[in-house]
Amino acid sequence: MDIGMMLNYSGGFRETAAEVGELEKAGVDIVIVPEAYSFDAVSQLGYLAAVTEKIKLASGILQIYTRTPSLTAMTAAGLDFVSDGRFVLGIGASGPQVIEGFHGVPYDAPLRRAREIIDICRMVWRRDRVEYDGRSYQIPLPAEKGTGLGKPLKLINHPVRERIPIVVAALGPASVKQTAEIADAWMPMFFHPERARDVWGGSLDAGLAKRSDDLGTLDVFASPALYIGDDADAVLPLVKPQIALYVGGMGARGKNFYNDLVSQYGFEKEAALIQDLYLEGRKDEATAAVPDDLARAINLIGSPGHVKERVAAFAEAGVTTLAVTPLARTSEQRVGLMSGFRALVD
Repeated sequence: MDIGMMLNYSGGFRETAAEVGELEKAGVDIVIVPEAYSFDAVSQLGYLAAVTEKIKLASGILQIYTRTPSLTAMTAAGLDFVSDGRFVLGIGASGPQVIEGFHGVPYDAPLRRAREIIDICRMVWRRDRVEYDGRSYQIPLPAEKGTGLGKPLKLINHPVRERIPIVVAALGPASVKQTAEIADAWMPMFFHPERARDVWGGSLDAGLAKRSDDLGTLDVFASPALYIGDDADAVLPLVKPQIALYVGGMGARGKNFYNDLVSQYGFEKEAALIQDLYLEGRKDEATAAVPDDLARAINLIGSPGHVKERVAAFAEAGVTTLAVTPLARTSEQRVGLMSGFRALVD
């Protein structure tokens, strides 16, 4: 199993880049750079490519609405080039709050857009002339929609790889099904090893049944928080604010993917309570309402023996990469925690 880390560069990116160098020495396989509505991920990934040698670098995630498919492909090829073939393209739909609220772009047809973008990216990386007649994207642009001067072009450069791995962040049944069919890897959120199959098993099976043999096995990225120590009860509350934020505040009632997921895990009443409290502005109470059982199940928090058992549970559930968020305050502590995690997983 690969181990990785979700980066948080709010404390300063140069400091984070130096830390990634230490993580590389500690045997971490991959780091994932976020892109929400902060600094863009691409500039950070290019910087990391220049100061590292072996560690894989992933976007987590580039949302699919604000870059054209060809630009997404060019960007991925460029990052793969400057990293000598170490880039992993993580994409996802994000949500209407960010896409419409920050970017001013309609949040429409996420499944169709994702499929067409993946098709076009692979076409660009093969250096085919890009001719695509999809419902969301038509390349070249038809004459009636533009000047009529567009011509089919192909990427000038020869990419390091014509098959850059594509990881798709997906939660809903249709999205997970499509991801299992066409992507290299799937990145769910709040992955519960014992209950994931109940939620996503049918969708995964349906997608895998249509999967091309040349794609190989579907990799699965899970992103639990990590803490290894005997004072787990004292640390567990640290992960609850994020759970409350997503389950309670990421979307309106009836349109919150994370609330739906937690409900399907068997915490329907708790999910409804968390959302009610959060939307009423009672965030501390919403955080307190997050069940301990949920927080423990979807994270890696406990003694070395407990964490090792939970790693085995994630592996048994099909997870191939654990891209964790280490619960540590300093760079030295994070590197030490990840080093210990590497030894524990091995």
